[in-house]
Amino acid sequence: MWCIPEANADYVACMEDVLDQYERPYEAQYPLICFDEGLKQLIEETRTSYPCQPGRKARYDYEYRRHGVCNLNMFYEPLTGKRDVRMTERHTKLDFAQGMKWLVDVLYPQAVSIRVVLDNLRTHKPASLYEAFPPK
Repeated sequence: MWCIPEANADYVACMEDVLDQYERPYEAQYPLICFDEGLKQLIEETRTSYPCQPGRKARYDYEYRRHGVCNLNMFYEPLTGKRDVRMTERHTKLDFAQGMKWLVDVLYPQAVSIRVVLDNLRTHKPASLYEAFPPK
């Protein structure tokens, strides 16, 4: 179910739907997956750090070299504690769709149905799947 709240009543209905998902018992063929994305800065230290010594903590310089960013796709199964991370260069609808395909084809190929809890970011729409893959 795609639940996009637009008003207070919609928000409460969506919230209750999500909370209901968390109360369901664990079933391996119907996993509950929480999905989130985040950008991570890729940096390189430019100076050698000073290791710790007796009575002194390790010291690091604040200077670094930036190597861009990468997008992390986090898949978390709260009822088992299982976590998987997928990295992408961008944060687009097609990257989201490929992440969902990876979830289905690689992580949970045995699942009958996968329940995914995610935020309502503009790229997290059913249309993203139709743009990425031909409908069957």
